[in-house]
This record gives sequence, C-alpha cells and structure tokens, in this order.
Amino acid sequence: MNSRPLTLMAVHAHPDDEATGTGGVLARYAAEGVRTVLVTCTDGGCGDGPGGVKPGDPGHDPAAVALMRRQELESSCEILKVSHLEMLDYADSGMMGWATNDAPGSFWRTPVEEGAARLAELLRRYQPDVVVTYDENGFYGHPDHIQANRITMAALEMTGLTPKVYWTTAPRSMMQRFGEVMREFGADWEEADPAEAAALAEIGLPDEEITTWVDTAAFGGQKFDALAAHASQGENIFFLKMGQERFTELMGVETFVRVQDTTGAAVPENDLFAGLH
Repeated sequence: MNSRPLTLMAVHAHPDDEATGTGGVLARYAAEGVRTVLVTCTDGGCGDGPGGVKPGDPGHDPAAVALMRRQELESSCEILKVSHLEMLDYADSGMMGWATNDAPGSFWRTPVEEGAARLAELLRRYQPDVVVTYDENGFYGHPDHIQANRITMAALEMTGLTPKVYWTTAPRSMMQRFGEVMREFGADWEEADPAEAAALAEIGLPDEEITTWVDTAAFGGQKFDALAAHASQGENIFFLKMGQERFTELMGVETFVRVQDTTGAAVPENDLFAGLH
C-alpha cells in the first residue's frame, strides 16, 4: 500500500487566483486530509499598489506590490489550509497588450521549456494525483494564465507523470447569473463596455461540456475570507461586495474540465479524486 498522501497541485498565475477559481477545492480537500500544493507563477507586481494606485502610475512600485501580495498570499494559504506554497516568482506580465508583457523576466517572455523545467521539478517532488490549472486561453485571455497552462502541460510531458489533470472553467449558466448579480451590486456594470459584456458571456463553457462539478458550499466562508486576505486588490475583487452568504450561494460549486485521466472514472463526476480514493 502506498503511504504517500493523496496530493492536489494547483498551478496559478498570480496571488489571489488560488482563491477565485480553486479556493473551494483547496479548502475542501485539505479538510479531507489531502495534501494541497499551490504553485504561484508570478509575483503579482502588476497589481494595484496602496490606495489603489495602478501599474504605470506615479507611486506604483512593483517590488513593493509584490512583497505586499506575497504576504497576502501567505494569509490566504493559511485560511485555505494549503500544505505547501511554491513561488516561481516570475515578474507579473500584466494584461494582454501591456508593455510589461515584454519586460525582461516577465512570465510571458519566459521560454515555456524553462518554466516547465522548474515546474517539472515540483511535480517530481510532490507526485500529485490531481493537477489543476487554466485552459489554453487562460480562462479569459490573460497572458500569465495562458503561460501557466503551457508550462503545466509541458512539465507533465517532461516528467511522464499521469495525474488526473483539470482545467478550471465556469458554466455559462453561472456566468449569466453572475452578470445579473454584478448589475445588482454595481451600477457601473450597467455602463460597461458592450464588448466587455459580450466577452464575459463567452467565458466558460456550455454546462453539458463541463466534466466535473465539485460542491464546495461548506467552504464558502473560507473561500470568501481567502479572497478578502488579498485586501490590496479589493477594488478588483468584485465578489467581496456581495457578502459571504450571497457569495457562497453563487460560488459554492467549482467546475472543471478533465483533460487527462487514467482512472476511468465516469463523467460527469463530482470529485476531483474520483477513481483515486
């Protein structure tokens, strides 16, 4: 009998991504005794600075922002009971089209093989049973999310390991509800750019294409608190405005597409570890 603990590894781009898409599964599986490993690829230096100062504005110091966000990430990990935090510490590339995409040391500019080799080392060390990252479009086209997908898939190939592999997604039905709630909580959403609203409607997948629906409602409080730990980015974290109860109601199921599996567990499934217990 293998005495190694069941292990979940989540590969995320920035501090706070772990809470948004996978806070529920990290908390739930930690509570079930699974070893949880979070790999955060960038330092988050393109996030907001103190007082909401934006990248490129006077007074925005990426190194200071990165330090602050690391502390917030550590708090989030404590709340979610993450067993191991691994930072790759690449420079945050910013949103697609920003000059920071091409800055020396940015994650987006890093050769995939280089990032993958570093992640492969962590895969060999932790031998995860389940690996979670983004889809090929990084869920919504963020360069660092796209790069996280690329290095994850390349690292798995390099190691020859065969964990169950999942990409985070959202059901279109939920995105529709989310749009309604956004309108309810933020009048500014009413004036949102129609192109942006259309793009939001295209995020995620039709419900029937989602393979895995994990109920994390019991951990809604932890997920909410983990997001709140990233206080410096509060302006960007819309979800916090709706309060914990409404947040859990809307965000109490986390959804994934299974892209690699050797267990033969039937889909749709409601457990990332189906076929492994």
